[in-house]
Amino acid sequence: MSYFSPECLTVFLISMSISHSLIDFIPTMFLGVPDEATALSVLPGHYFMFQGRGKEAIRLVTVGGFGSLMVTVMLLPFFIMLLPGFYSLIKPYIAFILTIVSIYMILRLNKGIYEIFWSSIIFIFSGIMGWATLNSTVSPNVLLLTMFTGFYGVSTLLFSLSQNSHLPPQDLDHNLKIDGSIIRGILAGGIAGTILGFLPGMGPAQGSILAQEISGGKDMGENREGFLVAMGGVNVSDALFSLITIYLIGNPRSGVAVFIDKLIQNFDLQHLLMFVFVSVTAVSISVFFCIVLGDLLITNINKLDYNQLSRWVIILMTVLVVIFTLNEGSNLYYILFLYIISISLGLIPHYVGVNKSNLMGVLIIPAVVIYASIT
Repeated sequence: MSYFSPECLTVFLISMSISHSLIDFIPTMFLGVPDEATALSVLPGHYFMFQGRGKEAIRLVTVGGFGSLMVTVMLLPFFIMLLPGFYSLIKPYIAFILTIVSIYMILRLNKGIYEIFWSSIIFIFSGIMGWATLNSTVSPNVLLLTMFTGFYGVSTLLFSLSQNSHLPPQDLDHNLKIDGSIIRGILAGGIAGTILGFLPGMGPAQGSILAQEISGGKDMGENREGFLVAMGGVNVSDALFSLITIYLIGNPRSGVAVFIDKLIQNFDLQHLLMFVFVSVTAVSISVFFCIVLGDLLITNINKLDYNQLSRWVIILMTVLVVIFTLNEGSNLYYILFLYIISISLGLIPHYVGVNKSNLMGVLIIPAVVIYASIT
């Protein structure tokens, strides 16, 4: 704050948030690759990698992210007119809506009693864990970093190492064609991302399923290209809409949005338009970097020791957890204990064959409790 104005800092934060939501797909696709037999159930991007279609997957996500953000921008006038009143109308029922959506997601993502049982257990236990830890005296920044690193980062890499996974050679050419399914994926991603930014506790996995429903797909396997486009679109449009909610309902929906809300004291329409312009500029530049970085990795990925790379990433994430814990003055032994539990809980979906999105109970259940005014 001594060297930069609040507006300058917000431009940096918005650019980082939007670009991360698009480029984030690259490490997600290249790291934590599962066994080929379970690739589709973990991430659709991994299916494309096993088919040698990594370049195509990167372009699908890029098209989805850029296109869906444009959809969100075009719908912005309607949001400004309708959403504040609509939010006031549904706010007393958000706890009920979150509960219904969560139950639907568990039923939608699973086909049998066995999967529904384990998904429910994982959802409930992660929710209890979230409620217990977030109500402790430890910094919520450290808690969320620790839990999400264990749930989604380290656990996925450890499972990948245990399977001795490897990436097959990738095609140097790609066969991307913009057709009706791609257009539907863009529209669905943009709409689902705005809904996701409106409901607290929901993550991109839930948004992707919602986008699948909006686009009319019954099964991810029927239209993997459109689903991947929608996934990219959900991430980017959610990043933008979580910022827009500061102006619409005065309630930021992401960590970046919270900081921006603190930096900008009198948030008005001029700031909102600046946000939109910065977001469009950031995603336009990120499209270039996403394709270039993705193609560079695809060309050279087989030259790397994949397992060794995964081990170094695990070490890096663990060191970051320790550094942030010490920096915040939190109890290191408590955080390391929580870290081990998070990793253990994050491994369960891999071994029982259910979706890891059930771990979002860590945020959804506390949100339901808060909105239901239960103490």
